Amino acid sequence: MRLKLLALWVLWAIPAHAADPALLDQLDALYAKRGDAESVKALDTGLSDALKATPDDFDLAWRKARLLQWQADGATEKKLKMVLGKQTWEAGDKASKLQPARVEGYYFAACGIGSYSQAVGIMKALGDGLEGKFNERLDTALKIDPTYEYGGPWLVKGRYFYELPWPKRDLGKSAEYYQKAITKFPQSLRAHFYLAETLLKDGKAKEASAAIEKVKQGSTAYNPAEGQRVQQWAKKVDADIQEELK
Repeated sequence: MRLKLLALWVLWAIPAHAADPALLDQLDALYAKRGDAESVKALDTGLSDALKATPDDFDLAWRKARLLQWQADGATEKKLKMVLGKQTWEAGDKASKLQPARVEGYYFAACGIGSYSQAVGIMKALGDGLEGKFNERLDTALKIDPTYEYGGPWLVKGRYFYELPWPKRDLGKSAEYYQKAITKFPQSLRAHFYLAETLLKDGKAKEASAAIEKVKQGSTAYNPAEGQRVQQWAKKVDADIQEELK
């Protein structure tokens, strides 16, 4: 009788229509290959189909936000970046409501607001009151787990202080947050890349050159798609640094 009661309790405790762990593994494998357009297309289709079947599954919700943020992060056309940023924000908020104690939803929602703000312009974003919404979500992510995604919450906070217009901009604080991520995850090329941009803007071209060199020479094995994207971005920043050093 006790075994029967235990079995019933376990069945009750498992969320109804939860995503199949095997499916999640397949989606994560596709995400790991997101540098390939066909993999991104397959991942988008897989997530959309799965969410139709289980629309309130947390593990699917935050993975959808993660994919959208990857797309927003790489978007160069402002309108597309704005749309993807808003969708990331919404997907992240949905995930955070499903699991308020987990970091993923807050982190990706903050990233989405950041991408949206970059697209519409930082001054307009500030005027529209997005700063408070952004920091509310990001600061929650920082409290839950600042090490998530290779120190992603630290990097986003550092980027916040970099992107702000004068007199709110604080390049010293920006660099401090990147250093937190670098100390914990020295392999993170994005951390070194962001640091290089901050140092360059702060008039420290020599230090920026050393930081960008770590991006150029660094291994992408820890996260191939991410590392390769950042190394592509680094080419322009490296050229800007070398011009400043002349």
